[in-house]
Amino acid sequence: MVNPAYRATLPIQQPKRPHATPVDVRDAAQPAPIERVRPPAGAPNVLMILVDDMGFGASSSYGGPCSMPTAERLAEGGLRLSRFHTTAICSPTRASLLTGRNHHTVGAAGITELATSHDGYTSSRPDSCAPIPEILRRNGYNTFAFGKWHQTPTWETSRSGPYDRWPTGEGFERFYGFMGAETDQWYPNLYEGTTPIPTPTEPGYHLSEDLADRAIADIREQQAVTPDQPFFGYLAFGACHSPFHAPEEYVNAYRGQFDHGWDEQRERTLAKQKELGLAPEDAELSARPDEIGAWADQPEDARRLYSRMMETYAGMATHTDEQVGRVVDALEEMGILEDTLILYIMGDNGASAEAGPDGCVNEYATYNIVPASVESMLERIDELGGPTLYNHYPVGWAHAMNTPFQWTKQMASHWGGTRVGTIVHWPAGIDSPGGIREQFTHVNDVAPTLLDLAGIPEPTSVNGVAQKPFEGVSFAYALNDADAAERHTTQYFEIFGNRGIYHEGWSACTKHAVPWELNGEQLPFSEDTWELYAPDDHAQANDLAAARPDKLERLKELFLIEGAKYNVFPLDDRKAVRANSDAVGRPTIGSPDSVSLYPGMRSLHDSVLPSTRNRSWSLTADVEVKEAPARGVIAAQGSRFAGWALYLREGVPVFHYNWVDVERYEIAAPERLAPGRYRLAYRFTYDGGGVGKGGLGELFVDGEPVGSARIAHTVPFIYHMTDGLDIGEDNGNPVTDDYGTVRGVFSGGRIHKVVLASGDDAHTDLMGEAKAKASLQ
Repeated sequence: MVNPAYRATLPIQQPKRPHATPVDVRDAAQPAPIERVRPPAGAPNVLMILVDDMGFGASSSYGGPCSMPTAERLAEGGLRLSRFHTTAICSPTRASLLTGRNHHTVGAAGITELATSHDGYTSSRPDSCAPIPEILRRNGYNTFAFGKWHQTPTWETSRSGPYDRWPTGEGFERFYGFMGAETDQWYPNLYEGTTPIPTPTEPGYHLSEDLADRAIADIREQQAVTPDQPFFGYLAFGACHSPFHAPEEYVNAYRGQFDHGWDEQRERTLAKQKELGLAPEDAELSARPDEIGAWADQPEDARRLYSRMMETYAGMATHTDEQVGRVVDALEEMGILEDTLILYIMGDNGASAEAGPDGCVNEYATYNIVPASVESMLERIDELGGPTLYNHYPVGWAHAMNTPFQWTKQMASHWGGTRVGTIVHWPAGIDSPGGIREQFTHVNDVAPTLLDLAGIPEPTSVNGVAQKPFEGVSFAYALNDADAAERHTTQYFEIFGNRGIYHEGWSACTKHAVPWELNGEQLPFSEDTWELYAPDDHAQANDLAAARPDKLERLKELFLIEGAKYNVFPLDDRKAVRANSDAVGRPTIGSPDSVSLYPGMRSLHDSVLPSTRNRSWSLTADVEVKEAPARGVIAAQGSRFAGWALYLREGVPVFHYNWVDVERYEIAAPERLAPGRYRLAYRFTYDGGGVGKGGLGELFVDGEPVGSARIAHTVPFIYHMTDGLDIGEDNGNPVTDDYGTVRGVFSGGRIHKVVLASGDDAHTDLMGEAKAKASLQ
């Protein structure tokens, strides 16, 4: 048995063992076997389930319209937390959840793709804030993480690492999932440990089902070998983040169920929440913000589109909950459900309004500020939820999914952005299941709670580094005492300049910017209008700023104190600007101008490559055709929803440029390549004059021009969050369906080398024709 005091310093030191003195082993006493480190007796298994982008009022277990029977089942056998809060956006919530600290403390002020060089914004967790999986692993737990990660700095996601901020570097012994903010549910970009793997291609594949399969298999294996050793599992679904991808039967099950619109849905949900005891009988519905249109004011065709978009989201929610149910059933079959603490967090933030007033059928068009009309989206209404779209619903539905609160994801100012439904299920540790806990809680409370329930002390040193104390507060005290006094009494909130402060029931907040505005100047922070809400105002419905200016000023001062304490300043409301690493001091690796690439390189993130956006660039490939016709990808970046590819179509060299699936440009050589070795090249000459402008694309074979095309528009900001650059294949949802092989895998020849070069210098001696041709002989 490990002395509890020893657990404060990790790794736990092995006790000194007596040395055998006899020369002959036959004369030596048999020492006791070396014992494995074990958690304290009674430490439970822990399964932390995180659903993406789901608001407080979405799940049926919290009065919402999305049927989630597993959540209802776990709530009946456990506890609902009615005041559990996130940070209001992906990476920060996950970083706070797994470290027990505030998100700015661990450098996670925003998503990793928008990191800057300011301390609270670097996306680089300091070693002084060891994550909970590392602490539990060092205390004898087995650990695994499956699904979405979105915490590793983007410039550390290549083969060059470093890997200490990957899942397997942060205490998880196994990882299977994706690294960025989102991925295609039908064609995901996945990693096994730290290795990118081919996109699954079996018919009917869906990522959520795959993740549940992985979790079940891993727990079964772990329990078969060491049934007396607890596990810590982190199952983080990509659902219900965009794209809203779900099997058709789940979407069709909701047909017609949202035709009443988002305003009436809010009223229905609040009424149900009152029935469930999740809202007081006198709770008022907060007003719909002026920036969100009324359902009655939407044109009939738009309402038809918006209803189907919401049906798709609901179908995805139900499908995800069904996968959770499969995992819960497996725990029950193994006989370990009673001793497993399940934390079912339904949202890493409130529901997302990032697609704006009309929603979208391709979110990468939205990210690149290319709006689509309702009319054009209606033409594809029957494809919603399927693999040909990257769809997202309008802000009105996001607001409704956060009932009864104001606002949405990114809006750290209001409960609509931060409060989510959370269920604790632990039959062995909860005396009176089916209850509701109303104490204020935050994601930074989870790590200290898990240690508290496992009987493990908070470490003062991990891997030789002194630790900053947890900034969250264990809520173990409330699990069996509904009337216990609240212990987490002060908490600040901030994302993209939207900010708030909670203190002893009161909340003060200010909206700075709405999620769907990605570009342009914002108001100075000093001109933001602050609001004030009383402790008994459940939905933040009645602003008391004018009536209680003294109280508001004290809370604003408290925000400044907390902000200074936790690295919140300087506030940063920039979005599109922060996509440019040079503008914000985000590290880059490798050569910014040219890189040599080889077959087998897969899922290379944009941050480790020369840029092919808003500038001239070139691609040169040394290719050998052995059997005509050769087929497949030479190089591809992005996906069906934005990207480019150089490939052979039945032996014919082709360059394909996909401008956010709205316009597609193709340059094809007039003849197929006979067996032999060739130097293929694509050259793009940018017009300049701003971002996303056009230019001339030219294709060459051995230095000879074989085709050209005017490319009127180019992708200005992002091809894809997770679908990177591949050589000799096209993983994920392919840029084009024209390759002729599965995943575009190159066949009939060999790719020797590909050079990607960026900037005006990329055109200097592009081919080196005579010299290059001679080198191939």
